Parts: sequence; C-alpha cells; structure tokens
Amino acid sequence: MEGQTPQDEQDFGTQNGSPGPESRSPDPTTGGGPPSGKADITKRIIAAVIDGVLGVVVGMIPIIGGIASTAYWLVRDGLDVEFLDRRSLGKKVMKLRPVRLDGAEMDISTSVRRNWPFAFGGIALFLAYIPIIGWLLLVPVGLVALIVGVIEAVLLFTDAEGRRMGDKFGGTKVVEVDS
Repeated sequence: MEGQTPQDEQDFGTQNGSPGPESRSPDPTTGGGPPSGKADITKRIIAAVIDGVLGVVVGMIPIIGGIASTAYWLVRDGLDVEFLDRRSLGKKVMKLRPVRLDGAEMDISTSVRRNWPFAFGGIALFLAYIPIIGWLLLVPVGLVALIVGVIEAVLLFTDAEGRRMGDKFGGTKVVEVDS
C-alpha cells in the first residue's frame, strides 16, 4: 500500500492479502483502533507457566505428544473453542487476551505467526523419542528453543508495550480483560 512503511505492514498485517488499515473492525478492548495498555507481566508469566505445564504434560505422550504439544502452542490463541474464547487456557485463567493491532478477531493464522517462536520446544519433545538422529538433533533444537525463549523474555520485559518477538510477527499484543 502506498504511504505505509514496512513497519506498518508488519504491525497491521497488510501482507499476503490480509486486511489493511482501511478495513479494520473496531477493537472490543478500546472501542476502535489499535488496543491500548500493557498487560501485567506477572499475569503473562503465570499464564505462560499454565500453558507450559499443559504443553509438557501433553508432550510426554510418546511420539504424538510432541506433535500435539507443538500444535497447541502454535494455534492456542486462535482456536474457536467457546470456553477459551480465542485465547490459551493460561490467558483465559489470568484474564488476558491477545488482540490484533488491526482490530480484527484473532484467528489460527495470526496465532501461528505470533507463537511460532515457541514451537521449538515441542519439536525438541518430539525429537526425544526418535533414536539416534532425534537425539543428535535434540541438542541444537533445544539450544535454539532456549535462545529464542530468552529473546522473548527480554522483549517482554523491555518493550514499552510488552510486545515480544512473536507479537511483532503476528501484529498483536496482549491486554488485560474483565473475563
């Protein structure tokens, strides 16, 4: 789009034919436009721990567990499941909601874009059950997961809006809600 910077495209998801600023729907947390406010970091950490425990428990199921855990981490914020309301179980419990900066509803595609950095942990769980080659790949994939996790944590604490790398990829942020 003319007049937009690459940052605008990244934050508002105008690449690949997704809606641009002129087609934004109102954001329920602010009454329209990009969401405001920064979610409490402690709540975000507790929500991540809840989701992490769920992911590790599911990941312990031989072979399919790593796949299921990775799939959950990727799509957790876009699932159209009534009791979760398009957010992870941890975010639901902690009254947090990921919202798109363009005001559109969260979907699976946006969830995958914002959560792909966490997929490395699930891949590592899967590799642990594959003899020899899986075990050899486990160390480098585990190191990538650790490095990405550290980068995500640093951004969570240092970014003015609490937007981690995944939020920037997905054009999202996490806000506090009443329910």
